[in-house]
Amino acid sequence: MKRVQEGFTLVEIAIVLVIIGLLLGGILKGQEMIVQARIKNAIADFSGISVAYHGYLDRYRAIPGDDKGAGRWSGAVPGNGDGVLTGKYNAPTAATEPESRLWWSHLRYAGFIAGAGTSTDQPSNAFAGRIGVQTGDDAATIGPVLATVAPPVTGFSTLILCSANIPDKVAAAIDAQIDDATHNTGSVRAQVQTSPNPAVKAALDPAADKYVEDGAAQYTVCRSPI
Repeated sequence: MKRVQEGFTLVEIAIVLVIIGLLLGGILKGQEMIVQARIKNAIADFSGISVAYHGYLDRYRAIPGDDKGAGRWSGAVPGNGDGVLTGKYNAPTAATEPESRLWWSHLRYAGFIAGAGTSTDQPSNAFAGRIGVQTGDDAATIGPVLATVAPPVTGFSTLILCSANIPDKVAAAIDAQIDDATHNTGSVRAQVQTSPNPAVKAALDPAADKYVEDGAAQYTVCRSPI
């Protein structure tokens, strides 16, 4: 009696390897599609808020949050109307809300973004990071933030829109798609985070803050003008 040897043929092994390859390719492609969707979502945040801001500016000739005529809505808290938005992008809730949080209330009352006008809550991005606005460094005398170190020294001293907790690949792609792909120049600038929703730096380190796609780094990305 001959013993029948059990096992897989070369053809069967080849078929299994092909199936495994297709599955891995599908998984990797799916992951890449998720990343691309997140990039588009983050860019849409910048674009949508910019459209809302300019719509409000055109309609009321005032900056949301700073608008002293916001009393047109019952229950709204007006700003002081000095043309400067006070408060930082990551300002916490307080008894007296800074204008950087009233910004969201005024936009909601006007119907430019969703939500109840009484709410000063800041929206979150797709990475649970805070989205917010501020003017320069929010000092008594406004100074620049996210400035370059080497001459010519340039920074953002006007109204900026920031979005925090953005993963490395997404941050680099945002800059590449709507600006110059460099973290410390142009209208889009970014800083490496060491904690969630950090304060905006006065100056950017040309080496330490640059985009590094290591799968771990997170960035706060800011844009000016809005």
